Amino acid sequence: MTFSLTARCAASGMFGIVVTSSSPAVAARCAWVRGNTGAVASQNVTDPGLGLMGLDLLGQGYGAARAMEILVAAKAHAEFRQLAIIDTLGHTAHHSGPRTLGTHAVAEGRNAVAAGNLLDNAGIPQAMVDAFAAADGHLAERLLAGVEAGLAAGGEAGPVRSVGLKVCHLHRWPVCDLRVDWHGEPIAELRRVWDVYGPQMDDYVMRALDPAQTPSYGVPGDP
Repeated sequence: MTFSLTARCAASGMFGIVVTSSSPAVAARCAWVRGNTGAVASQNVTDPGLGLMGLDLLGQGYGAARAMEILVAAKAHAEFRQLAIIDTLGHTAHHSGPRTLGTHAVAEGRNAVAAGNLLDNAGIPQAMVDAFAAADGHLAERLLAGVEAGLAAGGEAGPVRSVGLKVCHLHRWPVCDLRVDWHGEPIAELRRVWDVYGPQMDDYVMRALDPAQTPSYGVPGDP
């Protein structure tokens, strides 16, 4: 019921995840990203705690492969879980337990790993990784290209209803955390939201770091 793309920007060091599903609020459970640390996708009969634990392991210096070994061994019900990890060197690891739902697959590329379950076909993750590799621009833009390609290649066996895009850079908090929930065309709507938010993103980061140097908020009553 989910397909995702977890990636790192080699030029900037940003990490990000885009994830979509037929279920509501998928990004709230499945997308885990931390600046200067890495990213973890925890999906398929989801245990969100695995995402948090994975980030903590990466933060302690474990690489993706070792962190994945620990995650799979540390908590019960690994047979239900599908996981993808990327670390600060761009190394990736993945796990799909024997009880992963429906048609499921994983594809790895340079600085990227895509995973999915209950897919229309097993080629979806590879289409996402290929689109990510071919795209230019900000990491968020490349992630969007990936999930759009996954949808175009067949997507889930049923219609997707929610999607989320999360990107972190130099801080623990995300510079981008966009979600569309319970929508007829959530990926297209996410593209529209990104087109609005993307040009303002750096200003919102600066508001956290140096409010005096940022432009007006542009809302009624703001001088």
